[in-house]
Amino acid sequence: MTTTMDPRAAATARPLLPEPRGELSGAVVRALRGGDLGPWPATVGDPYGDDLQLALYLLYELHYQGFDGVPDDREWDPALLGARRTLERRFLDALRADVPHDGDAEGALAGLLVEPVGHDENSVSHHLKRDGELWQLREYAALRSLYHLKEADPHAWVIPRLRGRAKAAMVAIEFDEFGGGRPEEIHAQLFADLMTDLGLDTTYGHYLEAAPAEALATVNLMSLFGLHRALRGALVGHFASVEVTSSPGSRRLAEALRRAGAGPAAQRFYDEHVEADAVHEQVVRRDVVGGLLADEPHLEADIAFGVHATGHLEDRLGAHLLRAWRQGRSALRVPLAEPPTTTG
Repeated sequence: MTTTMDPRAAATARPLLPEPRGELSGAVVRALRGGDLGPWPATVGDPYGDDLQLALYLLYELHYQGFDGVPDDREWDPALLGARRTLERRFLDALRADVPHDGDAEGALAGLLVEPVGHDENSVSHHLKRDGELWQLREYAALRSLYHLKEADPHAWVIPRLRGRAKAAMVAIEFDEFGGGRPEEIHAQLFADLMTDLGLDTTYGHYLEAAPAEALATVNLMSLFGLHRALRGALVGHFASVEVTSSPGSRRLAEALRRAGAGPAAQRFYDEHVEADAVHEQVVRRDVVGGLLADEPHLEADIAFGVHATGHLEDRLGAHLLRAWRQGRSALRVPLAEPPTTTG
């Protein structure tokens, strides 16, 4: 009989440090293992590449659960913070160069509300709904676990940076994301239940080694926005983008899981988001975005940037997944093990 880790142990386990993917991530891993950061490479290379995105992910993770064997006080190590700042600037500069600069927050959000007629060949959720196989759904869940097992955490960082209507609405939505006071209903826990149904390891950060740069970038974006008060408008834009697009995408993914024969817990995560995020979408547009713009109208361009940057990175991830799957190969750096089976 093959079994998975006890979910209670998985929830408290710290991830292991991964293998480096280049000079940058190698320097960070050595430093986190107790060595000296050493001379920083003269150039940091591709802002969307594996090396930079992994290095940035590792440095951001110190503000979440950390890593096995890495002391908690490394979170505020001056050398690591300086390295993080260099990587952040490279990443942020690339995003600002690559996304629209229209500065129209409402227009950016309105564009997300337009659902395509019929099947969208460039959409991962459309593909999974119509053509997705169970192994592809498992890969998708493994990659998304890096996001969904910390789903609401970086968005919570913006709460003390908001005021009045925007703060109240943000707290109300986050209260739902964190289960309305019930730990078993926390959305991160619901996603762990989905993973269990799909035979995946629910240990926090378990699939970091398997995740390509495109997946790491989507998680790094919300950490970047969440950790910087100066980017609070972009964080609200990211949050709004997620909430606006979640309900229709979740409906397709729930249908994909039903069609593939996944268990009820797997289906429930997306079914829950169909209903909850349809309500959240109205609140976030009217009260979070609207309230922030009423208080700080100069942040409109930042909100629009957050929306566009989120779409840009999601499109890059979607293209990576669909390209691999249509070629009949894994989209992961390390293919998944077969799901565990239980025999009586």
